[in-house]
Amino acid sequence: MNLPSIGQIPSDVVAAWIFTIIVGIVLLSWLTKAKKWPVVFEYMRTTHHRKIGTMYILFAIIFFFRAGMDAMFIRTQLAVPNNDFWVFQGDKYNEVFTTHGTIMIFFVAMPLLIGLMNVAVPLQIGANDLAFPYLNAISFWFFLAGGIIFNMSFFMNAAPNTGWTAYAPLSTDTYTPGPNINYYILGLQVSGLGTIFTAINMIVTVIRLRAPGLKLSRMPLFPWSTLITSSLILVAFPVLTIALFLLMFDRFYGTSFFTGEIGSPVYWQHLFWIFGHPEVYILILPAFGIFSDVISNFSRKRVYGYTSMVIALALIGLLGFMVWAHHMFTVGMGPLANSVFAITTMLIAIPTGVKVFNWLFTMRGGVIRMKTPMLFSLGFIPTFVMGGVTGVMLAVAAADYQYHDSYFVVAHFHYTMVGGTILGAFAGIYYWYPKMTGKVLDDKLGRWHFWLFLIGFHLTFLPQHFAGLNGMPRRVYTYSWADNVFIFNAISTVGAYLMGISMLFVIWNLYKTHRYGKKADGDPWDGRTLDWSVASPAPEHPFNPMPKVKRMDEFWYCKIKNKKLEYADDPRPSPISVETYQPIMLAGVMMALSIAFIYHWVWLQVIFGIGALAFLVIRSLTDERRQAYREEEKP
Repeated sequence: MNLPSIGQIPSDVVAAWIFTIIVGIVLLSWLTKAKKWPVVFEYMRTTHHRKIGTMYILFAIIFFFRAGMDAMFIRTQLAVPNNDFWVFQGDKYNEVFTTHGTIMIFFVAMPLLIGLMNVAVPLQIGANDLAFPYLNAISFWFFLAGGIIFNMSFFMNAAPNTGWTAYAPLSTDTYTPGPNINYYILGLQVSGLGTIFTAINMIVTVIRLRAPGLKLSRMPLFPWSTLITSSLILVAFPVLTIALFLLMFDRFYGTSFFTGEIGSPVYWQHLFWIFGHPEVYILILPAFGIFSDVISNFSRKRVYGYTSMVIALALIGLLGFMVWAHHMFTVGMGPLANSVFAITTMLIAIPTGVKVFNWLFTMRGGVIRMKTPMLFSLGFIPTFVMGGVTGVMLAVAAADYQYHDSYFVVAHFHYTMVGGTILGAFAGIYYWYPKMTGKVLDDKLGRWHFWLFLIGFHLTFLPQHFAGLNGMPRRVYTYSWADNVFIFNAISTVGAYLMGISMLFVIWNLYKTHRYGKKADGDPWDGRTLDWSVASPAPEHPFNPMPKVKRMDEFWYCKIKNKKLEYADDPRPSPISVETYQPIMLAGVMMALSIAFIYHWVWLQVIFGIGALAFLVIRSLTDERRQAYREEEKP
C-alpha cells in the first residue's frame, strides 16, 4: 500500500498541515520561553489520578475543537441548496461526517467523562488514588495513541469515510480498498483497550478502596454511576473489539465474515449495536451522576429518592443491553423481534423519568444557587427530556420505518448525546475545576458560555427534526430548493456557529482564570461530599489520615455541627504510585505497530510486536511494592 504523494493532497489537508506546523512552533516556543518543560515531563511520567484525569480532559477538549471544525464544515456545506463549499462534497463529505462522529463519541465524550471519573471518584470515596495507578497511566496513553492514530489518517489524506458505524459491506476492502478504514479499526482498537483497563480499575477502586464506613448505600451518586458504567464497558467494549478484529480479518486476510455466501453484513450490525447501544448509556450514566451531585450541592439538599436513583441507574444500564436491535427495525427481523425490541426500548423511559422527577424534587424547597455548574444541570433537564420523547417515537417500529436514516434521527441523537453527555461534562468541569487546578473558573464568562451554547444547540438541532420529517435523508452533502428544507438547514447552520462562538468564551475563561484568578480554598462550593474536605488542587495523598464515614454526606453534617471529620484507626493501605516513562513508551510502540498493520508492513509488524511483548515481560518482573515490603520488615 503506497503513501500519498504531494500532488495528490487536497487543499484542506495542505491547510491543516500548515496550521499544525504554525501552532506546533508557537506551542514549543511558549513552552521553552515560559520554562514549562519540567511540568510537561512530570505529566508524561505521572501515574497520579488527578494529573491523568486532567490530561484526559485537556486532550478531549483539543479533539472537541478538531471535531467541532468538522461540524462547521458540514453545516457550511448544507447552509444553502446546491452549495459547493471548498472541497466538502462527495467522498470528502463522507470523510468529514465520519471523523466528526467517531471523534466526538470515542475521543471527546468518553475521555471527558473518564477524566472526570479520574479526578473526582477517588476523592469522593476517600481513596488516595485508583487501585492500579500504573494501569491508569497505560489506559490514558492508549486512549491518546488511538486518538493520534485515527487523526493521522486525515493528514495522510486517508480519513475514514463510511460513517462512525462503519457498516459492512461498505467498510470491507471491496468498497473501501485504501487504508482509510484501517485507521478506524486500529485507532479504535488501541483506545478501546485503554477504556477496558479503565473500567477494571474503576470497579476495583470503588469496591475495595472506599473510606472506612462509606458503605455502598452511603456513596455519592457519581461513583455509583461510575461503577455501573464501568460494568457496562466490560461487557460492551469486548464485543466491539471482536467486531473490529473480524472486520480486520476480512480486510487483511481475505475472510468473509461480513460478505460472501456464508457471511452477512447484518452480522456487523448486530455486533456493532450490541456494543453501540450500551455505549449510549456508557456516555449518559456518568452525566446523570454528575447532575445528581451538582443539583444536590447547589440546592443545599440531599438528593431526593437516593435509593430509587441507584435502582434507576442499574435498570437503565440493564435495559441498555436489551435494546440494541431497535437500530435495525428496517433490516427485516420480522414483526415479533421488532415488537420485543420496541417494548424494551420504551421501558427505559420509566427509570429515566424517575431520575428526572427526583432531580426536580431535590430542587423543590431547596436554597438554589445559580452558579455555572447548576446552570448546565438545569439546561440539561428539558433538553434531555426532548431527546427522550423523540427516542420513544423512534422506538415505535412502524413509525421508525419513516424516520429511519432521516435528519430526525440526527436531531434525536444529538439531543441525547450533546444534551446529556456534553452538558454533563461541562457541568462537571466547572464543578471540579478547583480540584484539578486550584482555581475557580470565572462565573460570568461561564454564563456566557452556557447561554450561547444552549441557544445555539437548540437552534442547531430543533429544526433538524422538521427537516427529517420533511424527508431530508442523513449523510447527503446537498439538496435542492424543491426539497423544501432550506430554512431548517439555514437556521441549523446559524445555531452551529453560535455553539462554536460559545467555545471562544471557554478559551478566554481559561486564560483569564489562570492569569488573574485567585487561588481557591478546599471547599469553594460549600460542598457535601469528601472531595471538598481536601485542599485545591487535590494533593498527591489527600486522605492522610483517612476519614471515617458514619452517614451519607458526612462532610456536610460535620460542617453543620462545626465538628471535624473523625479519622480511621487502621485504614486499608493506599495504592503505590510511581513515576515512569514506560506507559507512554508502550503506547508509542502500539502506535507504531498499528501503523505497520495499516500499511501492511509485515517486517515492522514483527519488530514492534516483539517490542510490545517485551514491555509486558518487563512489567511482569517489576513490583513497586518491594520498597513497602522492606519498610514493613524493618525492626
